[in-house]
Amino acid sequence: MSAGTYTPRPGAAPLHRMIAAQAALETRMLLRNGEQLLLTVVIPALLLVLFSAVDVVDTGAGEAVDFLTPGILALAVMSTAFTGQAIATGFERRYGVLKRLGASPLPRWGLMTAKTLSVLVTEVLQVVLLTVIAFALGWSPQGNPFSVLLLLVLGTVAFSGLGLLMAGTLKAEATLAAANLVFLLLLVGGGVVVPLDRFPEAAQSALGLLPISALSDGLRDVLQHGAAMPWGDAAVLAVWAVLGLGAAARFFRWE
Repeated sequence: MSAGTYTPRPGAAPLHRMIAAQAALETRMLLRNGEQLLLTVVIPALLLVLFSAVDVVDTGAGEAVDFLTPGILALAVMSTAFTGQAIATGFERRYGVLKRLGASPLPRWGLMTAKTLSVLVTEVLQVVLLTVIAFALGWSPQGNPFSVLLLLVLGTVAFSGLGLLMAGTLKAEATLAAANLVFLLLLVGGGVVVPLDRFPEAAQSALGLLPISALSDGLRDVLQHGAAMPWGDAAVLAVWAVLGLGAAARFFRWE
């Protein structure tokens, strides 16, 4: 039989094409999900506009938007890499989607890579939207963009590992409840809209070790105060990233 009889040619596609196709599918599914859009796009944007326009929380000297924007960027990363990914992956696991994808030619690490790429694409859209809104509100960022990028990447890895750990160990309903509860608690106590120095002194040290606090404070040091790379906050995020990904790799259950 002559070559080229079968079109398309049977067999698995190259690995990079499989990962790219799965990442595109994951991104489309996320952007079509109204609840996910509410969590990842609408809520951060509304919080930025509301707390910038209304003097609800004392953010210290300077424009409120200069304090709030770094924290809202950190919240956007958490909402996508942790809360949204944990909930979506948890229900995919419950309904057997992960089990079926695990039997496909796409390796399991390739599936996790595709999910990570989907998270990064969504975060780029979030950052662009929030940046446009912040500039419209009078935001005046400072600092080195490379430092900001490094902090965002570290934060994404840290939250992604924690989200996958939760999705791979808890039942879907428990993941849904726990992820939303953590989101609300960290929104209030993670230095996003309320400065950490407004909390009791005994709690400030503990709260400062949370990944959302490290990310929001690090971004604020760079974007609001023009500081160099905040290596202390970066180290906290790196530790969370190693612990989260390591635990997810060890305890994640596909069924």
